Amino acid sequence: MASATAIALFLSLSTSAAHAEEVTAWRLFISDHADPKVTVIDAVDGGKLDTFKIKGPASLHRSESGRTVFAVQGSAGVVTGIASGISFEDHGEHGDIDVEAPKLAGLEITGKKPSHFVEHDGDFAAFFDGEGVARIISEKVVLEGKSDFREVKTDAPQHGVAVAYGSHVLLSEPNREKPDELPVGIRVADEAGAPIGGIHACPDLHGEASSGNILAFACATGLLVVSHGDGTPAIRHLPYADSLPDGKTTTLIGGRGLQYFLGNYGADKVVLIDPTLEGDAFRLISLPTRRVHFAVDPVRAKYAYVFTEDGQLHQLDVVKGEIASSLKLTDPYSMDGHWSEPRPRVAVAGDRIVVTDPLKGVLHLVDATSFEKTGDIAVEGKPFNIVSVGGSGQTHEGE
Repeated sequence: MASATAIALFLSLSTSAAHAEEVTAWRLFISDHADPKVTVIDAVDGGKLDTFKIKGPASLHRSESGRTVFAVQGSAGVVTGIASGISFEDHGEHGDIDVEAPKLAGLEITGKKPSHFVEHDGDFAAFFDGEGVARIISEKVVLEGKSDFREVKTDAPQHGVAVAYGSHVLLSEPNREKPDELPVGIRVADEAGAPIGGIHACPDLHGEASSGNILAFACATGLLVVSHGDGTPAIRHLPYADSLPDGKTTTLIGGRGLQYFLGNYGADKVVLIDPTLEGDAFRLISLPTRRVHFAVDPVRAKYAYVFTEDGQLHQLDVVKGEIASSLKLTDPYSMDGHWSEPRPRVAVAGDRIVVTDPLKGVLHLVDATSFEKTGDIAVEGKPFNIVSVGGSGQTHEGE
């Protein structure tokens, strides 16, 4: 009997495996520079899946899980949640993928001048500059179509930031003497916003990112590096190296697969930062012209990509700290003029690098392995900000 049961179980598992199908799905979410909309493109076949009307031009943020995308509309005073329609379930030896139609999640968080939007461990903190208030919500709640957020207040309106960090919240400290200037530090608070301890100095605070289990904030004097401490977050200051020229980082992104940060440093340079080092933590890389945008490769961990105003996309080897390849993609996009003018943005979707070309109304596709252009996708309007969601997994017949 036991033998027969084992055989039946084996046949059942074999049948299940035989009916499993490997599926790859990638979606591009693109906001327009002028029109209040988000266009969803199938990155595999180039077809348009949907267009969502929103309240204003938006910056876009995808969640770590890829299940949600958020459109932060500063001028319209609202953050809109979008369900990507792609989700994964880890089964150890393999992962399952579920693909549905993208849709508006039913979430709108309103307030004055939403700006920085930060995720940490499935909790999102939207900071509203015009109020000095962070509104925090979990991805689980967003996907349930609810708007059950909690508020944490700072002392004054500011161009600030908040991070939900376990049972704590990290909050930017406003410049009390010059309220219109950037924050001066980070304060640790409990979940209700009550301060714990003093202020961690970070003059001209602007820019934050996570890489692995480390969070960093960019300051005029270096970085504040945050890790899990004994009961409360552990925060230390990593000063800029004496060998660096005058300057500062104001935009940070975190490495995936390798623990590092990539930041701007002046108009025509980027800096690689190893947060685990005290000395030699910063490596400066000069660019041929001024930087427009940059992104890390979550699949090929040793690479990041920098787009410069001469229309070139550069493949950056973050291990060697040098530009490995360059590819001309667009007409020049000068960095002279207003900071918010339509200029290209970069995203990575599996084996493709995607670059928006807002003045031409197209997305340029680059093969991430050969670093050669492979095609274009036309998008109505001025495609501007972009995020990608997707991957590969198994689907099972009948599920």
